[in-house]
Amino acid sequence: MRLCFLVEEQYRHDGMPLEVIHQLRAWDHQVDVVWPGRSLIRISEAIRAGSHDAWVLKTVSGGPGLTLLEAAASVGLTTVNDVRAIRGVRDKALAAVIARSKGLPVPVTYAAARPEEFAEIAEAEFPLVVKPADGSSGRAVRLVATPDRLLEPGGPDGPAGGLLIAQPYVPNSGTDLKVYSVAGELYATERCSPLHPAHAVRERQVPLTPEVARITAEIGAVFGLDLYGVDILLGPDGPVVVDINDFPSFRQVPDAVARVSAAVLDLARNGARRREAFGGETSVREDAPDTRAACRTGAPAPPSTARTSATAAPPPPFTAPPVPRPTRPAASIGGGR
Repeated sequence: MRLCFLVEEQYRHDGMPLEVIHQLRAWDHQVDVVWPGRSLIRISEAIRAGSHDAWVLKTVSGGPGLTLLEAAASVGLTTVNDVRAIRGVRDKALAAVIARSKGLPVPVTYAAARPEEFAEIAEAEFPLVVKPADGSSGRAVRLVATPDRLLEPGGPDGPAGGLLIAQPYVPNSGTDLKVYSVAGELYATERCSPLHPAHAVRERQVPLTPEVARITAEIGAVFGLDLYGVDILLGPDGPVVVDINDFPSFRQVPDAVARVSAAVLDLARNGARRREAFGGETSVREDAPDTRAACRTGAPAPPSTARTSATAAPPPPFTAPPVPRPTRPAASIGGGR
């Protein structure tokens, strides 16, 4: 297969996705890499040529890569993840609204362009967690104890003209739970919360509970994601979702490179089959691929080529129940979600 990876400057030395690119090339697939932040791109010809089986995005929120991915989808090319799903989670304000409307456990969310506007929130809801709506990698996340501390030096701030969101702080142990989904296979890791850097936590894989697995699978169904991560806090009233990321780092996932590489190939092949079935008219996935018919955590990733069988991984600890995904019409991104 021939794949195009859009990789922004922040990830030029990152193991994910560079090791995936190397693995795919080792499996004799052709992988082209485009660097949106430091390359001249002949966008019209590159995308209209349609010479790639799928386009894969690893980029920061608000970066130029998403526009290129949307351009590829607009002319009927396969994208990983579904480009409409990526837009839905990159904007944290939008993601919070979508998630709560579907009954997912997400905190009440406020939005404002300036941190001082959050002073109108009732003091009883403080402390607040304030962060940029287009943030990533824990950047500029602040815990604000009281309204009068909103404008302190080092307090919450966002890019000029950008949107901030605020959510009531969920009391927790200082340990974040990060759950990764690799085309339906779920893996959980625990790590130190960015709000509690002094709390020593050894990052490690941990078992998934049925409740957390169900919530994670529902997020994939609601947003239409295949490769994603979910940040969950175990609060006094149960699990709470505080962030969703497309194509995360997959840290602590056993044999992550082989699993993610196999998933990318499966998604690309499913997209190619759909394009053939619709005479080349489809642009993005209208539903989940066959490998996501159910959320699996009890078996290794299905091999996409004969070479994948050489990399076996131990089964993760829990099997989540299947969650149906909404059916999407086969259409270009111009019509929205």
